[in-house]
Amino acid sequence: MLNRNPVQSFIRNFIRLLILVPLWLLLVWSDLAKLESMYIWIAVKSIALLWFANIFAKMFFVIPQWQRIVLLRLGKSVGARGPGVIVVPPFIYSVAKTIDIRITTYEVKATKTLTRDNIPIDVTAAVELEVEDPEKAAIDVQNYWKTTEWASMEALKSTIGGNDLRDILSETDRIASDLKKIIDNEAADYGVNVRAVRITDVGTPNSLIEELAVIARAERAAKAKIIQAEAEKIVATSLKEASILLAQQPNAMKLRQIQALLDISKEESSMVIIYPMDSLTGQQIASATAGNQTGAGNIKRVSQLSLEE
Repeated sequence: MLNRNPVQSFIRNFIRLLILVPLWLLLVWSDLAKLESMYIWIAVKSIALLWFANIFAKMFFVIPQWQRIVLLRLGKSVGARGPGVIVVPPFIYSVAKTIDIRITTYEVKATKTLTRDNIPIDVTAAVELEVEDPEKAAIDVQNYWKTTEWASMEALKSTIGGNDLRDILSETDRIASDLKKIIDNEAADYGVNVRAVRITDVGTPNSLIEELAVIARAERAAKAKIIQAEAEKIVATSLKEASILLAQQPNAMKLRQIQALLDISKEESSMVIIYPMDSLTGQQIASATAGNQTGAGNIKRVSQLSLEE
């Protein structure tokens, strides 16, 4: 407040002394020395000089950088003044209000407010604002702070009622942007600029959180199955195209068999035995090897491939 400004208090006291002391010595001290006047008259003169010095000193205002004063001239607003040293002539001019123009943040809460899908939630939002037009804030509204706060609360409830719970939880940035536009339109009439609105907390019932978690898991599982089905369709299409290409070349299938053998041989614990289709010795070797490996349990898989001669 202005009356707590130490610089302003010092200037005003200095001006009071600068006016009061010389006039008192000139008009009162001489009467005391001559004893020509009554003491009551001397007291009246002293009070009048003190009143005059006080009125003259209160003409000077020292306005800090973060404040503005709104002046009235014979009851009509003449705008805001400041910062710095301001001289306000008495009797004609008066100070209507002192406005703090610094950025301020306050909290707005909406408790047990129903969403569009009829779910009661508690929402807390932080509103950041500043006074853009001190004259409007002082003249057009009695209490711009309280009025803006009520407008923010009503806008928050209206925004919650127009959105589903899932949108409020997942699209907080959009909700905050919509809320800022609503509050800013209301506060502009009071000379207040809403700089930002942030959704800081959304409180939901515990049972509802569990239900939302189940729904989210089901949606993720369904999405994974859809992706897997799409991948299988792509693989099936590619295999179809590959089979058509292999069928067009007589030796392409043999080359593909050789490539498969190479892939199998790269795996650990695998044995590949190649023998002609009509070779009895090859079949006996493969059968014996397969039986030994199965009994020992050391080889996971034995691949047999019969090739035409």
